[in-house]
Amino acid sequence: MKKIFIASDHGGFNLKTSILKFLNKNYDIKDLGPKQNKKSVDYPDFAHKLCKQVAKNKKHVGILVCGSGVGMSIAANKNKGIRAALCYSVKNAKLSRLHNDANVITLGERLIKKTVALKCVENFLKTEFEGGRHIKRIKKI
Repeated sequence: MKKIFIASDHGGFNLKTSILKFLNKNYDIKDLGPKQNKKSVDYPDFAHKLCKQVAKNKKHVGILVCGSGVGMSIAANKNKGIRAALCYSVKNAKLSRLHNDANVITLGERLIKKTVALKCVENFLKTEFEGGRHIKRIKKI
């Protein structure tokens, strides 16, 4: 069964909370923290925690949020079996799944409107990998 994991740092906490409210009714989603944003936390800790869960099952996916999305993307992509895509538009969220079989989406709370972010997440979750010519490219990563 497909499970969705989500995590953030303090800079992405508010958008993470909005995403949880948006998805909570229709998806099996697990919040890996932080539980509050009153203190600064280190984004790599949460990225690695989420990626360990996603890597356990090819059907699992993750959502990571920080201030820019860049730090989470870099940290996530250091994990074996993870293809994290920093998304800023619905089109690139969809293409990250279609062509790259991304299993983690990263978002930057300070750089994307909440409405766009929610649409990105929705398209990321609904889009399936196209396969075909993209398989050999994925194997080269």
